[in-house]
Amino acid sequence: MKRNVIVLSLLLGSMTAVAQQPGMKDVLGKYFQVGVALNTRITNGRDARADALVDKHFNSIVAENCFKGEEVTPAKGVYNFNDADAVVDYAQKHGLKLIGHCLVWHSQPPKWMFINDDGSQVSRDELIKRMKSHIRTMMGRYKGKIYSWDVVNEAIEDNGEFRKSPYYNIIGPEFIDIAFKTAQEVDPEAKLYYNDYSMSKPGKRAGVCRLVRHLQNEGIRIDGVGMQSHNGMDHPDLKEYEASIDSFATLGVKVSMTELDINILLQPQHFNGAGVEQNFEYQKQLNPYADGLPAKVQKQLDDRWLAFYNIYKKHASQIERITLWGLTDGDSWLNDWPVRGRTNYSLLFDRDYNAKPVVNEIINIFK
Repeated sequence: MKRNVIVLSLLLGSMTAVAQQPGMKDVLGKYFQVGVALNTRITNGRDARADALVDKHFNSIVAENCFKGEEVTPAKGVYNFNDADAVVDYAQKHGLKLIGHCLVWHSQPPKWMFINDDGSQVSRDELIKRMKSHIRTMMGRYKGKIYSWDVVNEAIEDNGEFRKSPYYNIIGPEFIDIAFKTAQEVDPEAKLYYNDYSMSKPGKRAGVCRLVRHLQNEGIRIDGVGMQSHNGMDHPDLKEYEASIDSFATLGVKVSMTELDINILLQPQHFNGAGVEQNFEYQKQLNPYADGLPAKVQKQLDDRWLAFYNIYKKHASQIERITLWGLTDGDSWLNDWPVRGRTNYSLLFDRDYNAKPVVNEIINIFK
């Protein structure tokens, strides 16, 4: 009996120690916002374990998909705000800053945005009208409830040139000016961001800097640049990554890591960039860790996480927010993109909702 009491006491003591360990927001939150992207399972209140993790570790959230055009407005003049409203309610209930992602994006736009009822392409004036209307509808509904909006997403190619998206081809590069002007008019208090991937590449860095300077010279407000940071074990080059943080911050805007994760898996042949439209056939050799991550590989992954967070500590005065793109490994989009059905380990919390040991190491960097 005495031995059982001792064991129980030790277990209770261990549980208490875990409960008393600070969350990421308690320590890193003194430097910048600590964010996470959440899916509708969580924001619709169907995952109590996720709620506990969010409450402990985060002070900012972004909806993973349900604010995107194709989700919220499936047909012209038709809006379904149920999931988006639930995200707003979730943020308010849990005391979280909410990020709106995203207003203008070529990849998951409202399906009706670029075509007339007869299937023909809309005119320039009509597309401007529709784009403005969508921005006004979204921002107007949630005015005062959204801390920051990704106004335009992924409009610059890796070489620094404008992406030849339907917005660009029909309106021209000034679609970005129009979008930011409209956003500023609707909610003057919300932070306004440009967001993109591969931001450490010199060409894209230069292109985004030109865009920011252009907006500033035109008197159009832009508050921040989002570096998505879908990182890997061998990319980005850390010096170039830091150079981008410095370059954007030098322009007088804040920098945020808006979609942070680390892909541990090899990519298929002919894979290119982070375009979500890519989809490759499953191959067993591209899913080597289906039964777990070997200790050696886990150590390499932990070291990679620490390398990035050491950079964030160094540049903390320039950074407004670090957002993980998903809560647990099981939630990560990288399990199914660009190859469906893989097992990835790309986030800081495992499939059983446990913080990985590296989380405490990250916290210690900022203590």
